[in-house]
Amino acid sequence: MARPLAGVRVLDMGTFITGPAAGMLLADLGAEVIKVEMPGTGDPFRAFKGDLYSPHYQTYNRNKKSIELNTKDAADLAALDELVKTADVFIQNFRPGVAERLGVGPERLQGINPRLIYCGISGFGNDGPWKDRPAFDTVSQASTGFLRLLVNPANPRVVGPAIGDAVTGFYAAYGVLAALYEREKTGKGRLVETSMFEAMSHFNLDDFTHYLSVDEVMGPWSRPHVSQSYVFQCADGGWIALHMSSPPKFWENLAEAVGQPDMLQRPEFESRPARIANYENVVAFLAPIFAQQPRAWWEERLVALEVPHSAVYSSKEVVEGELAQHHKLVVEGEGARGKFRTIRFPIRFDGEIEDSVTAPPELGADNDDILKRK
Repeated sequence: MARPLAGVRVLDMGTFITGPAAGMLLADLGAEVIKVEMPGTGDPFRAFKGDLYSPHYQTYNRNKKSIELNTKDAADLAALDELVKTADVFIQNFRPGVAERLGVGPERLQGINPRLIYCGISGFGNDGPWKDRPAFDTVSQASTGFLRLLVNPANPRVVGPAIGDAVTGFYAAYGVLAALYEREKTGKGRLVETSMFEAMSHFNLDDFTHYLSVDEVMGPWSRPHVSQSYVFQCADGGWIALHMSSPPKFWENLAEAVGQPDMLQRPEFESRPARIANYENVVAFLAPIFAQQPRAWWEERLVALEVPHSAVYSSKEVVEGELAQHHKLVVEGEGARGKFRTIRFPIRFDGEIEDSVTAPPELGADNDDILKRK
């Protein structure tokens, strides 16, 4: 299988999500990623559920190795320095100033190895008015305007996964890859930095572009209205999602699917601008119709008439469904605790998928091999 980053050594001192996610993406591409953890406790995410091997920890730490080092200890710092000499990338997501206090700041480590790509991830940047604020996923979403687009104003609740954390990790890995490519030409390392604020602001580009180009402040209904996206509950309680942005034939097909051939003659349906302006009336018309039949009935009907849709599946339904089975979405590996199952890396190289995976490491599992410690 393709291993584009084979031979690249990464020291991952990240905790929780942003740093570990960046490290995992590089590991999925074939890099040797060594997770550097505090002795005895490790990444705090380990302890979120169960004995230092929580699902939270497992999510972003596959295909890695684990060693225990406390860089406040002189011997452990010296051991890390030896690894830095052989490393290509170092990743950390500490609050500003913490890396320097731990002896792992960029100036010191790149002094040891000028070819080192040093990746530092923060909440709000290493300088500026918010640099000392604690930042977590929800904070990053809220501070960049993204959370406002997800929250129902009538019942404000935080919903959804840790998008800000994961997205920041992706951007960090993206920057590391660019720096590695540049180093092939220059022979010199780079300091690669991003913050959750900057990453999520870029991810929220559509919202900002509307404001900066036409002075429009988007809200939670802005995109669903323009894209003509809907979710309807079916007779059995299941949900169906539709995305009807274009072309007109999809609306014609939907009219047939719901048994309302004259539907598009109604004022609220007669044109795209009319459907956008009368979004709630469109929903009010279609919702009772979808409530008359179970989800599976609608799936069959909408597939036959080529209406852009999907059932709103649970993780269990996705994994057991025909699409995931066909694309071999779930991969397995053996670990110290038995079988480990996860979602495979999504990129194909020359048509091949990566169907092997190494289970997330136990704390200090590679002390002996890497540090020559038991």
